[in-house]
Amino acid sequence: MTIKTTLNHMRPILITKSKLRLFTGFLILHAGLTFSAYPLHAAEKTPGTPSLANEIVLTPRSPQVASLKVEAVAEIPVPVTEPLNGKIILDENRTARVFSPVAGRAMAIKAQVGDQVKAGQALLLMDSPDVGSAVADTRKAQVDLQRKQQVLERNHMLMEGGVLAKKEVEAAQADVGLARAESDRASARLKNLGVSTAGNDSYALRSPISGTVVDRNINPGSEVRPDAAEPLFIVTDPTNLWASIDLPERDLSRISQGQKVSVQVDAYPDEIFSGEVKTIGVMVDTSTRRIPVRCVIESKGKLKPEMYARITPLDSSQHKVIRLPNSALITEGLYSYVFVEERPLHFRKRAVTLDVQRREYATVKKGLKPGDRVVTGGAILLNSELSVNK
Repeated sequence: MTIKTTLNHMRPILITKSKLRLFTGFLILHAGLTFSAYPLHAAEKTPGTPSLANEIVLTPRSPQVASLKVEAVAEIPVPVTEPLNGKIILDENRTARVFSPVAGRAMAIKAQVGDQVKAGQALLLMDSPDVGSAVADTRKAQVDLQRKQQVLERNHMLMEGGVLAKKEVEAAQADVGLARAESDRASARLKNLGVSTAGNDSYALRSPISGTVVDRNINPGSEVRPDAAEPLFIVTDPTNLWASIDLPERDLSRISQGQKVSVQVDAYPDEIFSGEVKTIGVMVDTSTRRIPVRCVIESKGKLKPEMYARITPLDSSQHKVIRLPNSALITEGLYSYVFVEERPLHFRKRAVTLDVQRREYATVKKGLKPGDRVVTGGAILLNSELSVNK
C-alpha cells in the first residue's frame, strides 16, 4: 500500500515540475528583457552619458578620448576650387645645378649634402689634364704675343732707318693682332675655369651661389665628364620653394597670376602655408590635358622639395568663411551637425548651415564662429554614443 500510494502521488508531482520549468523559463526571459531596458541609475552611468539634451561628457579615462581630434576653427578666404594635387619643388631662380666644365677624376669631396656653402667655395677637387692643357695654351699664347710684339718694334726701327719696307711692318702688326687674340682667348678660358697660369693639372669645382648642398652625385676616384647627364652637386636656398600644380583644364578660368593659395602637406596636417600664383603655363599638356602652374610659397623652414601637397586657390575678395573637413560633419536628413567642445571633454551637438560642400571639405555659413573647438575626427563615434545614451 505504501509503494502504490507513493507511485500514485509521483505523477502529479512530475507534471507539476515540468510546468514549473516552463513557467520559470518564461519568467527569466521576461525579467531579462525588462531589466535590460530599464534605465541605469545615476551612479551606474558610464562615461559618455549625456548630462543634458544633445550633450555628452567624457572623463579623462574614457576610451573615446584617444579617438577624438579637436581643432579650433578659423576664418579663411573663400576657396574657388577643390584642393588640387601639387608638389613642393626647388625655386629655380635660387638653385644651381653644378656640372664640371672639364674632364678629369675626382680627388677629394669638399662639401657634403646639407652643408652651407658660400659663392666661390670649393665643392670638389679633381685632377684634370684639360686644365693642364688650358694653362699650357695660355702660356704659349702669351709668349708668342710677346715675341711678335718685339718683332714689330724692331721692324719699326728698321723702317725708320730706311732698311725695311713698310709692308714688313704691316705684316708684323697683323701677326701681333692674331697673337693677342689667341692670348685673350686662352686667358678667358682660364678665367672661366677659375684658374691662373701658375696652376697645374689640379682643378677646384666651385659653387656659383651661396646656399645649401641638397644633392651630390660624385664619389672620390670617380671619372668626371663635362657632358654628364646628372649634375655633380645641387645648391639651393631651401627657405625659398615653389609649389607645382598640374591644373585641370576645367579650372583654368578660376586661376590668375598673383592669386593667393593655401598649401597643406601630410607632414604638418594642422598647419596651412600661404602662397601666391607666380606663373601659369601657356600651353596645355597634350597627354594629361593639364596646365603647369608655379606658386611661390612661405615654407617657414618646414617644407621639403618633392613633398606632395594639397593646394587650394583662394578667392581674391575680402569675404571669409569657416572651412571644415567633411569628417567633422554629422548629416541627418537635410540637416548638418558638428560637435563643439564647450569645456574640456564636454561636447555639445550643434546644428550648422553649410555654404558649399565639396569632396573633402565644407564651408560653414551659420552656426560656428572663429575660435570654436570642433571635433574633426571621431564625430561619428560621439554621435553613436549620444544616440545610445538618449
